[in-house]
Amino acid sequence: MENILECTGLTKDYKGLRALDHLTFSVPDKGCIVGLLGPNGSGKTMLMRCICGFVLPDKGEVYVDGKQIGKDVDFSPCTGIVIEAPGFLPVYSGLTNLAILMAYCTKKKECDLGAIMRSVGLEPNDRRPLRKYSMGMRQRLGIAQAIMDAPDILILDEPFNSLDKDGVKEIAALLLSLKHQGKTMILASHHSDDIDLLCDEVYEMESGKISKQTGGSSK
Repeated sequence: MENILECTGLTKDYKGLRALDHLTFSVPDKGCIVGLLGPNGSGKTMLMRCICGFVLPDKGEVYVDGKQIGKDVDFSPCTGIVIEAPGFLPVYSGLTNLAILMAYCTKKKECDLGAIMRSVGLEPNDRRPLRKYSMGMRQRLGIAQAIMDAPDILILDEPFNSLDKDGVKEIAALLLSLKHQGKTMILASHHSDDIDLLCDEVYEMESGKISKQTGGSSK
């Protein structure tokens, strides 16, 4: 059976440094959560950028759902992404920002944006502009935009950043519920507790390579 995601021999130099070093990585099954664990600079974010199509590797190939990124498609298909802060408009509310993205940037044109906001712990009737959101609220809104198009795959780089303990529990529960709906996730963190909480498989990264593979503890 074809892997849902496959990276082969990825090499990428960035600012004179080797960010990825002949890295090979695959996700065979739908409905699983795969963790990438490693310190800042280990290559986690660069790997995610290559998977999404934001950056093309100098060498190697990336396939998502059978399509080669950069050849068959420019960007990873059917994928929701949290890598860097989304391009939200600070003068509008969270709900208005999602509505703008829904209208112009997604394939799906109808969904319950209020329910999506509530699922990440935000109140859709909060009319405050985004500039008055806390960092944790902005992180929640970023996750909302990643899931609102009902993607099959989620690429989540440090999804628990800026969240308090209760926020981590809420978002973790949401991600597990999405897993049980058959969603596939790649989750990167430099905190092993985040990874152990959710992931079926864990890949430790160091110097642009996968140094170790272990089983996670996701249920």
